[in-house]
Amino acid sequence: MTAYDPQNVFAKILRGELPCEKVYEDEHALAFMDIMPRADGHTLVIPKAPARNILDISPDDFARLARGVHHVAQAVKTGMNADGLTIQQFNESAGGQVVFHIHVHIVPRWAGVAMRPHTGEIAPKETLAANAAKIRAALSAR
Repeated sequence: MTAYDPQNVFAKILRGELPCEKVYEDEHALAFMDIMPRADGHTLVIPKAPARNILDISPDDFARLARGVHHVAQAVKTGMNADGLTIQQFNESAGGQVVFHIHVHIVPRWAGVAMRPHTGEIAPKETLAANAAKIRAALSAR
């Protein structure tokens, strides 16, 4: 298995070397807006522990990540007034993984509205900030 690269984009976000639109943080996980959202409110949750993917994360760190995903997912659904959610997690290139720091996608969904394709287009910062504010408000209300 390939070693964890501490220079990956999410490791840099964790160290504060790159910006993110933060939604939630605790001692084990960080949640922030996906800059190339497949739907408004598309949020990523990552562990603070260094791990490439599900194949090398410790069971305890994975459980902590899952708790963070559970907490944030409820706020994404509420804050974005979504009808449902798609939760995705990819492993290795053949499995669709692009950033090699384990992460979980929380994508709000509405009946009859398809997810946008992954085009690589970066959303405006104002849009990400507005959606993050809705999710943070839902977290605060819990």
